[in-house]
Amino acid sequence: MRFVSTRSKDISAGFSEAILKGLAPDGGLFHPAVQPDLAGVFANLKGGISFSEAAAATAAALLDDEMGAGAAARIVERAFDFSPRLRELREGLYLLELFHGPTCAFKDFGASFLAAAMEEVLAAEERSATVLVATSGDTGSAVARAFHGCNHIRVVILYPSGRVSPLQEKQLTTLGGNVTALEIQGSFDECQHLVKQAFVDEELRSRLSLTSANSINLGRLLPQAFYYVFAWSALPAGARKKLYFCVPSGNFGNLTAGVYAWQWGLPVAGFIAATNRNDVVPRYLESGRFTPGPSLETISNAMDVGNPSNFERLQAVFGKDPAAMRAMIRGGRASDEQTRDEIARVYAEHGLLIDPHTAVGLCVERRLRPQLASSAGSPAPTVIVLATAHPGKFEEIVSRAAGAPVELPAVLRALRTKRKAAVLLDGSYAALRNFLLSF
Repeated sequence: MRFVSTRSKDISAGFSEAILKGLAPDGGLFHPAVQPDLAGVFANLKGGISFSEAAAATAAALLDDEMGAGAAARIVERAFDFSPRLRELREGLYLLELFHGPTCAFKDFGASFLAAAMEEVLAAEERSATVLVATSGDTGSAVARAFHGCNHIRVVILYPSGRVSPLQEKQLTTLGGNVTALEIQGSFDECQHLVKQAFVDEELRSRLSLTSANSINLGRLLPQAFYYVFAWSALPAGARKKLYFCVPSGNFGNLTAGVYAWQWGLPVAGFIAATNRNDVVPRYLESGRFTPGPSLETISNAMDVGNPSNFERLQAVFGKDPAAMRAMIRGGRASDEQTRDEIARVYAEHGLLIDPHTAVGLCVERRLRPQLASSAGSPAPTVIVLATAHPGKFEEIVSRAAGAPVELPAVLRALRTKRKAAVLLDGSYAALRNFLLSF
């Protein structure tokens, strides 16, 4: 596969080059120059196949021509000692639980694959790199954990001061070693802007061999497609016929990965982009105008993104045509009050605790279900809502909304006794640049 910039088809790279560059030299995002046809690969995936098997088959079809036979299998084996789980809530509605990894969030999948892929490439080339990443919550903790201890990679994580949950902050500030956390006095959008400035700073980029582990990095985005493939293969055959994925969305990498899987031949009827009040993409789907703005704080903080980077990739997929995007993606939003009500409703009806991001997805799915049923015809639609984080990462919010205590996984309980170590910086690029040059 070749990958080109969303801003210029003249800028292209192979997978190895693209993941080490992170951002294209013109500031665009790498995306497939031509989407491959993997329908035959998917057709051979039988019910009961493991996630690792689904991931290895998809990754090999995408990457082995460039990296050599067996490379994708090695990366998958190194990356994934955990798996998603598909849970049926009721007939026609499933949760794809993506929080069974080391930091209890869906971003473990992309971060672990990217770390393994980068180590494979850098070890072969006998060189090192610096990963620079901005986080609104779960990305930073997943990246910190995935890259911690890597021999060829240093990691610098920017996060907005006071705008991540206490457990999320502990996850990204307590590892040390080759992982450094920068607490930025500003919003996530400002953190993300700082990272983008660094990547177009040629001197800085060259001196530090900068790359990124946000979903702007292709190597973190592509493996997120693997669990869409796994979920489809795990469904009963009858439930696959009118399949929709409902995706809690902030920076829109997760949704973009699902759209890629569909383009590669995965039989999907459509997607639902579920947001909190940071609803720039649902508004685009309604009006045809993209009007980004400052991010707004909500209780589903990992989705507090006012200018989602991956919208550029979605625009590339659909040729900047709102009607074409609207034909495949529906949008909806949930307020904080509706999110809390959904947490309470799901617990009352199913005895299940869910995090605020998953609650946004379920709330929007429930509201749009009548539209899906009327448009899908026969058979009835199946919807898989992506459950993106363990409720324990938002213990106070979830326990208050549900009126029930949240049992933390052991990996989260252990964080309570760990000491935060972060460098506080103002939101200026000069402050970040000076730090990195003295790093």
